[in-house]
Amino acid sequence: MSSKRKRAPAKRIGPKKNKRKEIEIDSELSDNSENENATQPDEVLIAGHGDLLDEALPLPQELLQTLIKPAGQLLICGCVNWELTGRREAKTTVKLHPNICIPTRFTNHKIRLAVSGCVAAHSVLVTEDGKAMSFGRNQYGQLGLNNIDLVEEPTLIPSLQDKNVIGVACGRNHTLFLTDTGTVYACGDNRSGQCGVGNLQPNILSPMRINYRGAPIVKVGCGGDFSVILDIKGGLHTFGLPEYGQLGHNTDGKYFKTNTKLCFNFETSPKRIVLFIEKSKDGHVSPVDVSEIVDFSCGQNHTVAIDSRKRAFSWGFGGFGRLGHAEPKDEMVPRLIKYFDIQSRGVISVTCGSSFSLVVTDIGALFMFGQAKRTGEANMYPKPVHDLTGWNIHHITAGLTSIIIAADDSVIAWGASPTYGELGIGSVVKSSATPREVTKLSGVKVLGLSMGYSHTLMIVQNNTPEQIAKLETFEKFEL
Repeated sequence: MSSKRKRAPAKRIGPKKNKRKEIEIDSELSDNSENENATQPDEVLIAGHGDLLDEALPLPQELLQTLIKPAGQLLICGCVNWELTGRREAKTTVKLHPNICIPTRFTNHKIRLAVSGCVAAHSVLVTEDGKAMSFGRNQYGQLGLNNIDLVEEPTLIPSLQDKNVIGVACGRNHTLFLTDTGTVYACGDNRSGQCGVGNLQPNILSPMRINYRGAPIVKVGCGGDFSVILDIKGGLHTFGLPEYGQLGHNTDGKYFKTNTKLCFNFETSPKRIVLFIEKSKDGHVSPVDVSEIVDFSCGQNHTVAIDSRKRAFSWGFGGFGRLGHAEPKDEMVPRLIKYFDIQSRGVISVTCGSSFSLVVTDIGALFMFGQAKRTGEANMYPKPVHDLTGWNIHHITAGLTSIIIAADDSVIAWGASPTYGELGIGSVVKSSATPREVTKLSGVKVLGLSMGYSHTLMIVQNNTPEQIAKLETFEKFEL
């Protein structure tokens, strides 16, 4: 957002008598916005340092031990025609591969992190020694390879070779990388400011440090065209497209450039979320004291976050009940999900699909709200997934309409038609409206899961001779 552009009046919430206080809050929110364009793309401020381009110190070792996961064998299933994903036809003439309907081995590297996004057709892998590789659609440079060519084989990202990557997030056409120093890099589509580099340079072809100066970052997340980062002190910062309130800054950023041309005030640099609210049944709004956010997940246009008291907050696009407030209204700031604000319903994990949300409570119950299929019924408020009652859930991932869960020693998947093999349940019955076990993965220990628009990445343990022998029975995906 240019500092010279006249800002549209924000959509306010709450009674009019609080107007003066709300104006003060808005000025607090603007701490980064006033100087967004004062920093040029090659002069990007990084976490924890005032000097430009200084290298930050590593995060505390005990924290890194929780963030860095063990490495294993990568498996893949689903649609691997990256130019065709989510489109009626490929934009370029490329060799088409059949959909992979059962988990298949992919790459010989030991992988500790495999990431895509619920509306993404690209993926990033992180090797055992922290090197980032990318593959898939690359129309806007989201692979960070300094070009816009389709890449089918996992390829090392040159500009990150000397970095230890510990976190990744994939949006529709952009990517965030988190290093062990708490520093964030971004590449890809930046037309809405979703790369957070302080400007609206359309395509960033090689990872660039985001325009952020503050506490080190410990987690990154991407929606379709917006981004969220979490700092070590529990503060949330957002940037990108504000269209549905998904940035949590009490505005949708809309203004009319002419009588007929609607535009948006994009956030091109990370801006902290400072206001969390709850609403009573009669619509009364009151602020909620939130000292620390501990986790979050992004859907296409919404976010759900958990604080240190195990309360869940959601904001952004409210269609089909994905925010869990029993109404389809958009929320401009994080709003407490009342359903979980009672004893025995504390939230310990959250995962967002494109238009739905999944949470696990501290007693192990799984709840879903929103719409996990393209048509038909939606859950306007959290409803328990009874088929998984009593299971010990340790990994969840969600894509456009599909869900995969690793629970106990099994992998459970479901998703309404059409699916493209991402459930991994075989080619005879490709979709399932109810949870179904992925029999091919019986006896395999899952270390990590991530879904894209219509593909799934799985990291499984391959330490023992028995595990290696089991994985040798899996086919290998050959390009």
